[in-house]
Amino acid sequence: MNSEIQLQTAGGSETSGAGDQARRSMGSSSHPLHQPILPIRSNGSKKLTLIPLIFLIYFEVSGGPYGAEPAVRAAGPLLALVGFLVFPFIWSVPEALITAELATAIPGNGGYVLWAERAFGPLAGAIMGSWKFLSGAINSAAYPVLCADYLARVILPLSHGAPRVIAVVLFTLVLSFLNYTGLTIVGYTAVALGLVSLMPFLLMAGFAIPRLRPRRWVKMGRDIDWRLYFNTLFWNLNFWDNASTLAGEVERPQRTFPKALLLSGLMTCIGYLVPLLAGTGALDVPQEAWGDGFFADVAAMIAGKWLKFWIETGAVLSAIGLYEAQLSSSSFQLLGMADLCILPQF
Repeated sequence: MNSEIQLQTAGGSETSGAGDQARRSMGSSSHPLHQPILPIRSNGSKKLTLIPLIFLIYFEVSGGPYGAEPAVRAAGPLLALVGFLVFPFIWSVPEALITAELATAIPGNGGYVLWAERAFGPLAGAIMGSWKFLSGAINSAAYPVLCADYLARVILPLSHGAPRVIAVVLFTLVLSFLNYTGLTIVGYTAVALGLVSLMPFLLMAGFAIPRLRPRRWVKMGRDIDWRLYFNTLFWNLNFWDNASTLAGEVERPQRTFPKALLLSGLMTCIGYLVPLLAGTGALDVPQEAWGDGFFADVAAMIAGKWLKFWIETGAVLSAIGLYEAQLSSSSFQLLGMADLCILPQF
């Protein structure tokens, strides 16, 4: 009897050992879907909270109504208003929902690089990261130049030659150093920049109320330029996934990220619609006048030159916010790629 028990115990041990070996084999599978979620880095720095994250996402996507004017020029007031009201539900909301779901499911630095690597393997992650970083680098390079262009309207020597080059280099260095100080500081800087750059548009809308004529909102454009129209909508309501690279730096990302995306989405849509409603409803100007930067002229016609100056200053602040948000996104994307060993871990 004892010998039979010993044989059964030995057999059970062999079975258990085989099971353990199988489980270890399954646990060590190299398939991306079987890999554990990368731990969120904890380097002692303070995590992003809801309000700074809202404004960082806002600057990743929009940065203000600057650049929405060509929609009116391309298709007239009615289609411009309808576009900024409807297009978010066709494009922005689905993109934001995907970002919210994946950023909360895989809350690590790197965002879309993590998603591609987890779903399709390291090569796909490397390709995704390389192309997105190239896109981010090109976008970031434009913002110091925009700052110099806006200042050149006030300081004429900055419009050409060595002074312009020096101004662009100084903007790049100073704004990059601000980003180097930490994401928390960048987040609260984005809050300040967003409030100051949006305030003149709220004032413009207030001054426009007595002059509003709803019939102006339903004007159809002549010779509709559909390419310019859709390009304007797409450009101003895109890039919601960029903020996903910061998920590892967000406090309680499963709760904070969806709220931030929702609130920044509302702020973005309202930020476009309110100035467009004010400008197109209060003024009867030719459709062709609605080019880039025309909101400043609208403000001057509605409230005076002081508001025009504020909006032009706000454009500089918006460009700074766009640069900081894009640089933060690109930086933490590289960090996520290093965590995945796609890039060296320096």
